[in-house]
Amino acid sequence: MNVYYNQTGIGDVLILPIKTGNRYETSFRRFGDVVEIFDTTDETLLGYNIFNASKYFSVEDGQFRMDEAFLDKFNNVLKNNGLDKPLKVDLSPKFVVGFVKDIRKHENADKLNVCQVDLGTEIVQIVCGAPNVDKDQHVVVAKVGAIMPGGMEIKEANLRGEDSFGMICSQRELGLPNAPEEKGIYILGDDVTTGDEFTF
Repeated sequence: MNVYYNQTGIGDVLILPIKTGNRYETSFRRFGDVVEIFDTTDETLLGYNIFNASKYFSVEDGQFRMDEAFLDKFNNVLKNNGLDKPLKVDLSPKFVVGFVKDIRKHENADKLNVCQVDLGTEIVQIVCGAPNVDKDQHVVVAKVGAIMPGGMEIKEANLRGEDSFGMICSQRELGLPNAPEEKGIYILGDDVTTGDEFTF
């Protein structure tokens, strides 16, 4: 989960997006220096803006990854501004190096494959439609809960009768520069370790 701060561009405001996308009906509630942004249809929490951020945090312009220590500080800011409910987030890496251990054709879809993918700590099933996916490849996996650069959240899915827990990514889906035009997943070399975080 990334935190954003740009004092030069927008002022002394810390921005923490939790869910992004165009499908939300957004509104906000203010608690002192904290603005809580939510979806009016179901109260889904979308993010926070912290005004007068330099009063609470030592931050520089740019984006950075939230860690446990920063989360503790963040929750103290919420509490000190009248929000009794702390933010609970899974800070484990959401983009990791996966290894395709096994692959079979989907019984109900000609262009889909059902893959068993080792993520280092677990083996998950992922349905993939890329033409170049194959057994014994190191690939980039967006785990359930990952937010893609385009704003899409990866969720558990069932594709024509097969459960899928994550997505094997292409360079274009990852927003990498000079991504190839042709369809296909991003195949990594052998100099990577299964389960390691993939950094952009």
